[in-house]
Amino acid sequence: MTKDTAQRCKGTFYEAVIAEKENAMFATLAYAQNASPQPQGGGINFMVMIALMFAIFYFLLIRPQAKKTKEHQAMLAALQVGDRVVTSGGMHGEIKAITPDVVTIKVDDKTKIKVDRAAIARKLQVEQTAS
Repeated sequence: MTKDTAQRCKGTFYEAVIAEKENAMFATLAYAQNASPQPQGGGINFMVMIALMFAIFYFLLIRPQAKKTKEHQAMLAALQVGDRVVTSGGMHGEIKAITPDVVTIKVDDKTKIKVDRAAIARKLQVEQTAS
């Protein structure tokens, strides 16, 4: 034990010995941390993972939704008078008039409603009866 350690502790001999052992323990830990540097992940591995996640999102979410939107736009462009349709609100009817933005739908014998063209959810297939 050195004089410096005894003076810093300003206590009994045992306190000085304990303080010196603690200093030695912390010094050993400090050397152990610097002894073998661990390889750091990052760089190229991180970029590959991000690209892989983007590809998964693209093929599972973005691409199918874009395809569905494209099909819906084509269906709206192909609407004609006499087609049976369902609106996004659930109204069933037959198209009586079409403008670029508004579609007039006959719901009942005396009831016609005007809806936005984008509110048409789907076109019903005409069921043909076997005669």
